[in-house]
Amino acid sequence: MLSEKHHKPNLIDILRVSSEATLPTRAHPDDAGLDLYNLEDVLLESGQGKVVKTGIALAIPAGHVGMVADRSSLAKKGIKSAGGIIDAGYRGEVHIVLWNISKEAVQLKRGERIAQLLILPIATPAVREVEHLDETQRGKGGFGSTGR
Repeated sequence: MLSEKHHKPNLIDILRVSSEATLPTRAHPDDAGLDLYNLEDVLLESGQGKVVKTGIALAIPAGHVGMVADRSSLAKKGIKSAGGIIDAGYRGEVHIVLWNISKEAVQLKRGERIAQLLILPIATPAVREVEHLDETQRGKGGFGSTGR
């Protein structure tokens, strides 16, 4: 049985799985996300998606999740991340799925910031099947139910 190492939420252990990898950074101390960098040059044709290597593995603290989010500077060029969840138990290399939704090819250079990583606390309740759910004001109103 593997022993669980308890991590402090204000620290994150990073392993370079490639010596060429750039460690995640924050441009400003109060930025929510850590910038993730691509390991290799990537050409994304219009409408194309690719899995991009970061060259790093990390240890998300127990009770937290890593969420991959867009960088606004790339989204402005039509490059969107397909999102993603990095569970606290995952120790493999982090890969980012990028999609080019623009009408032109986009070249991303090695070492360029490609996504953000948000580290968020999570709840992990057990599942319990019930016969009915409690009533709320919203009820079953879904897509478009507010008239917008």
